[in-house]
Amino acid sequence: MTLRLYNTLTRRKEDFKPLDERNVRMYVCGPTVYDFAHIGNARPVIVFDVLYRLLRHLYGPDHVKYVRNITDVDDKINARALERFPGVPLNEAIRRVTEKTANQFQADTEELGCLVPTHEPRATEFIAEMIAMIQVLLDRKFAYVAYGEDGREALFDVKAMGSEYGKLSRRSLAEQQAGARVAVEKHKRNPEDFVLWKESGEHEPGWNATFNVSEDNAKALQLNSMSLNIRGRPGWHIECSAMSKRYLGEVFDIHGGGLDLIFPHHENEIAQSRCVHGTDVMANVWMHNGFLQVEGQKMSKSLGNFVTISDVLRDWPGEVVRFNMLRTHYRQPIDWTANGLEEARRLWVAMGNAIRDHLPAEVADAEVVKALSDDLNTPAVFTRLGELLSQATNGSAESAQKLRRSLELLGFFGNFKQNLSIVYSESDLNSNPVQVIQGLKSSNGDYDVHFIANHFEQKFGERAKETTKLLRKFDKGTIVRDLRSVLDHLPKIVTLDSANTEARAIKNYAKADAIRSELSDYRLIIKINKDGTTSWEVKR
Repeated sequence: MTLRLYNTLTRRKEDFKPLDERNVRMYVCGPTVYDFAHIGNARPVIVFDVLYRLLRHLYGPDHVKYVRNITDVDDKINARALERFPGVPLNEAIRRVTEKTANQFQADTEELGCLVPTHEPRATEFIAEMIAMIQVLLDRKFAYVAYGEDGREALFDVKAMGSEYGKLSRRSLAEQQAGARVAVEKHKRNPEDFVLWKESGEHEPGWNATFNVSEDNAKALQLNSMSLNIRGRPGWHIECSAMSKRYLGEVFDIHGGGLDLIFPHHENEIAQSRCVHGTDVMANVWMHNGFLQVEGQKMSKSLGNFVTISDVLRDWPGEVVRFNMLRTHYRQPIDWTANGLEEARRLWVAMGNAIRDHLPAEVADAEVVKALSDDLNTPAVFTRLGELLSQATNGSAESAQKLRRSLELLGFFGNFKQNLSIVYSESDLNSNPVQVIQGLKSSNGDYDVHFIANHFEQKFGERAKETTKLLRKFDKGTIVRDLRSVLDHLPKIVTLDSANTEARAIKNYAKADAIRSELSDYRLIIKINKDGTTSWEVKR
């Protein structure tokens, strides 16, 4: 199967040919952990996780290296670290400031069903590498030091790179200069020159860096020496150049990120890396996902529609969010709506029900792999999944098995064996079924409750009947994530449910209604079945 990917650098779809099939390498720009990641940040995380899974499928898990960085060098982060932790070494202070947001991002991506990248470097761990790269640029006359309004800056000289600068964004230097406001930032040789290193003020955080400049540059700065120390911090772009070089080499296979990063971030990454290493390219393939809107509007705090990933995950299972994200092709814009999420939830539950009693096929469906290999054509993938779902619903075990394996390839329902490998004692299953069910909230991901009930029955038979009786109180299609809001109160819920049954038996409907009203406080609705039994439904 030939993998074809759209390359932003060439503006066309191309056959993917890795530099080394035994060491396929991909870098994706990660979050700046100043604040919690928003739902737009989830798109590249999910998109490139699917590509990572596909590459592992095609080349083998041991032959793919995926790097996604964490940007923890930011003026707001640095200032907060200095303010909150005076006297603490800067890297340690930054780590304390960013730990909560970084941990939240890790938790969010895990709940979205994403694999952990091979490496997740933090920018603060690579300051020395950044300084070394800047020195090479200075030595090769691709950079210079100038006095800016806020102190000395090491700047990349885009004119020194000539016509090679701007190839990714298709923004020629002449076009940029024609529209530039030359009066802005007069210390720059060219308006487009960008910061590699910026001096920190007396009360600003920074790292010590010693740079050697050319004789001409020293004269322009009126220095007696060509060596100068600039206590400061790195520019944004140099961070990714340093981290990608460390883990993937001077040239690697794929570089990904959002459409908004093409210019200036990715363009400037390319400029730095190529001029440091003397290479024709930084990465052979550049991939960019489209923008995300919320209910038809650009997401912004001023409009009140700024939604973090963790906000969404409070109301929707991670796999539903993943389903909704992947139904739109990654290069197209996506409109994030409640209706879309509900439709994704229905589809996800239907597929979960169809595969619950089936083991996965040995290989994913060929049509699914073919569609994924066509520049991650997930709309075509979902069309094929719908066909498999229809066949599985009509009794085809083979289609159900293919559907399951294909969903696992996409990152759905993949940890079932691992998550249900918990060893319960036989006595616990019947003597304390509530405790066993409560254990599911920390040991399982998003799984259909009846699917789990089937697992217990298959593993323990009659010994599990009390536990599965409680599980089967929930409507089919109820998922473990929905249960998390009620599991802590499960003993109380069981008691109230029994009291409701007793009240109805003696026709004390007023008491039964009061009990049902009390249960709604736990986001639970008791439904009365035609045979007089009750079942539970989680209230959204």
